[in-house]
Amino acid sequence: MDIREETTADIEAIRIVNRRAFAQDQEGNLVDALRANDAVLLSLVAIVNDEVVGHIMYSPATVGELEGAGLAPMAVLPEYQRQGIGSRLVEAGNQRLKDAGCPFIIVLGHAEFYPRFGFQPASNYGLRCQWDVPDNVFMVLILDSLKMEGVSGLAKYRDEFSTVT
Repeated sequence: MDIREETTADIEAIRIVNRRAFAQDQEGNLVDALRANDAVLLSLVAIVNDEVVGHIMYSPATVGELEGAGLAPMAVLPEYQRQGIGSRLVEAGNQRLKDAGCPFIIVLGHAEFYPRFGFQPASNYGLRCQWDVPDNVFMVLILDSLKMEGVSGLAKYRDEFSTVT
């Protein structure tokens, strides 16, 4: 398996991965909207036998004036799930953002999956989600503790997360 940044040739395959992984079009529509609005910090694909089998996207997220990243969506084709592909995508994406100086990554996701990568409930850091969600599913990964010192409050995703259906 290889992980690399998406190219324009991957766009339709990414849409299919998201549709099949989530059994709906909303996540694919979100990816398309973020891409169309130049709101992609990082978009990676997982390739097996020259086929896109997984995808992860990060877009800008803010806490006050500080910009970090929001992880969403992350998808793997159903027949390739539970083989470590999603984990490799998260590890690769998080490392690239850390290397680029990103201070934090927020995620609204599975409370059993994301903590293995260092994500913790955002409330532990005085961060709250813009939507009413259970505390254990809104998490943050602090990549630069100096930049995050004293930062708390409302964490906000891009508007596309609230408007795309």
